[in-house]
Amino acid sequence: MSSTPSVAILDADAAGFDVAVVPDGDVHRVTVRFGGAAPVEAAVRVTVRVEDASDPWWLIPGLFYGENRPAANDRLYPRFAAGADAPEQHAAFVSDEWHFRSDRAATPAVFVWPSAGAAGMALSVAPVTDLGLTGLGFALRDGGAELSATFPAREFPVTYYGDGEPRPAEVLRHRFEPGDAIELSVRVHVLGPDRHDYAPVLRALHAASAPSAPLRPWVDVPTAAALSAEGLLRWHYDPDPGVLLETVGFDREVSGRDGKSVDRQAMHVGWVSGIPWAYAMLRHAERTDAAALRDAALDVIDFCTAELSPSGTLWGVWYRDKGWTQSWTTHRRGLHSRTLGEATQFLVRAGALADRERWREVARSNLDVVVGRQRDDGNLGSIHHAETGEVLSWSGSAGLAWVGALVEAADWDERYLRTAVRAGRYYARFVLDEYLHGAPEDVDLAVTSEDGYVAVMAYMALHRATGDSEWLDLARRAADFALTFRYTYDVEFAPSTMLGIYDFGTRGADQASASNQHLHAYGLVCTRELLELADAAGDPHYRERALETLACFRQFVARFDGDFNAYRGMVTERYYQTECFQPKGMLLTLSHAWSAGVLLLGCEDALAAGAG
Repeated sequence: MSSTPSVAILDADAAGFDVAVVPDGDVHRVTVRFGGAAPVEAAVRVTVRVEDASDPWWLIPGLFYGENRPAANDRLYPRFAAGADAPEQHAAFVSDEWHFRSDRAATPAVFVWPSAGAAGMALSVAPVTDLGLTGLGFALRDGGAELSATFPAREFPVTYYGDGEPRPAEVLRHRFEPGDAIELSVRVHVLGPDRHDYAPVLRALHAASAPSAPLRPWVDVPTAAALSAEGLLRWHYDPDPGVLLETVGFDREVSGRDGKSVDRQAMHVGWVSGIPWAYAMLRHAERTDAAALRDAALDVIDFCTAELSPSGTLWGVWYRDKGWTQSWTTHRRGLHSRTLGEATQFLVRAGALADRERWREVARSNLDVVVGRQRDDGNLGSIHHAETGEVLSWSGSAGLAWVGALVEAADWDERYLRTAVRAGRYYARFVLDEYLHGAPEDVDLAVTSEDGYVAVMAYMALHRATGDSEWLDLARRAADFALTFRYTYDVEFAPSTMLGIYDFGTRGADQASASNQHLHAYGLVCTRELLELADAAGDPHYRERALETLACFRQFVARFDGDFNAYRGMVTERYYQTECFQPKGMLLTLSHAWSAGVLLLGCEDALAAGAG
């Protein structure tokens, strides 16, 4: 393994350039001098190589994990496959070489482990230099794994914009004038064979970048809680029939071609709406004695629990025009374990605040059903048939979402904890492989930040119930996995974009997934667990990371009607920090029930822990 970088000049005659690389510990300082007679447009690529790469495992935090996409995934986005270098493969987002702009990465670093049991290597850079936005990349070439940084950025072989249609590869260049001398630096990190060795590297890079990315919340924690609670009640709650509408438009005058409001007339039972966020409303109402908010929260949970699917679980989604039906999955009549498990866990928690016999009956029905469906190896299944109860998919780690619910209801039935323990041990392999995937309904088996949150909540629940160090270690590893999606620096935005005008700080925000490359706040769902982990592990890092996310998303909660073109209490789902779905610097002009709900939950958990 060689940690000495090589330097290449792209798109210009390298003979006109003089390059020097000076090592300084693990930092390599690169000086590029241009001695040509006329200006040229070019880029600089710095590469390190690891030999004997028979089965490489790649990591770009928040962006690329291993092969990154299971071959049969029903949503296309970049995937690695050895030998995939034909145009028709690139058209399907499959390649053995990928290069990306660094603002797609939560930390601008690229890692590789060349084969199972072999030591790894990583390359990290600044997100922006004098040459502009940097790029990160990797390739499998002639039996070796290559890691690279490109100044300025370029994408190869195609650009991903959030859908199944490849865009032309983005190519940025710097104009070199005669006599120019440019200084760059890259850091090379030598790793052990454990893939989890990314964690200390990312922790050190976070510590180095945090001082230049100060937190700048707009409001304090109690105010953010009050605003988000008001937003849920004022904009998302509909008393007829008692739901939290998933999305409502910032502009209340906008309508579709049918003349109807752009508000989505739907509610998931969990995840993007439903019980978890009604529970957050209930928490806030209990603390502040807000009767109207409490009544609305009770109404929503009562509605979610009034009807069960024929198989004995909660339903997936309610639509105004057709009632309760399946989850967002291509499996016909499929109900998704993550959504059901999360809804059940928060239903159990809600039952501790409001004594509703029906809620307990529904929670028990869900838990009894999943206990009966558990496979001998502990797998709880990912997708279940709404009528028959047949497990339609055992793939991925979405079933881990049931563990917290089972543990928190363990006093009701001794089987619940036994089932949770077996499941915890089964899903541990996903944590140890650093490949948790499949939690959100909308991206099939993609690797997502939400898989990390689910795992942290599950393993902290097991540790809370048993005190076993096995679960604490898995919770720590799961938290580190989740934190790979968390931005450690502030992305630079054009000053006239919405995010630029408001000086939005991205430190603490999470990339949603390798497929959905935008920033979101869902990481606040495990604020309680990260604070508990910090105390249990004696490691304040997890407390710091939980609270920086809470600070991050105390930006862009509307403080008054008209604030950033929204109404008081509205909270968006998407912040576009890179070129994906929308141009960089834009803000999705929809308020999401889960976005307001998870902010409210995070605030209440921080206040309860004395951290608000």
